[in-house]
Amino acid sequence: MLAAERRDHLLELLAREGKIVAKDVAAELGISEDSVRRDLRDLAGEGLCQRVYGGALPVSPAVADYRSRRSVAPEGKLKVAAVAAGLVRPGGTVILDGGTTALAVVHALPQGLACTVITHSPTIAAALIDHPRVEIFLIGGRVFKHSAVACGAAAVEAAQNVSADLCLLGVTGVHPDAGLTTGDAEEAAMKRALSARAADTYVLASSEKIGTASRFRVLPWDGISGLITDADPHQPVIEQLTAQGVEILPAG
Repeated sequence: MLAAERRDHLLELLAREGKIVAKDVAAELGISEDSVRRDLRDLAGEGLCQRVYGGALPVSPAVADYRSRRSVAPEGKLKVAAVAAGLVRPGGTVILDGGTTALAVVHALPQGLACTVITHSPTIAAALIDHPRVEIFLIGGRVFKHSAVACGAAAVEAAQNVSADLCLLGVTGVHPDAGLTTGDAEEAAMKRALSARAADTYVLASSEKIGTASRFRVLPWDGISGLITDADPHQPVIEQLTAQGVEILPAG
């Protein structure tokens, strides 16, 4: 099989099965695992898959820059945001992550809601100015422009000194095996620090993120209270997560 044919085969397999196991492909095609790994490395270099130990997973579309992500799955994000906003209780304290879905959560909050929002996103803090009864606590640090959030040691240290009832967390990848992932190591560390300071953590994930993976794990499945998604409940990945005991809050 020519290299171009192998490439097409791998992409077709990834689309159909949702993952590639290098040793299985090597046995199927009668080639070495090294050849499969080289092909996967080339595909990953083009942004067509996310390499993981032993193979590859679909790459998340949420690794695009912040401006571009505003136009990705806007309807799904609005549905997820509506459910997430309903979890914020009057008088409560919520840690709100950055990103486009979190911004949709701000717009979904009742205008008269009285609560405290802790965030490391200047974009989120600015959007909350229009909510007269929301007290805003902004965590500072080095700004990671991809998601318009503060990261780094100073931000993590500040996060360790807050407490909240609820954390609404964004990720770029949601996969039964890879867990909850994002594309930057410091951002992943910041998300863990924020989640650790809340009684409950719910992950915001519109359907395009389901079944995909990014480079850095944020949390394992037992580290969250539930997943809010507009994905079809009969989608294989959602069914697998449900079978694993993950609470799914449908936003269809």
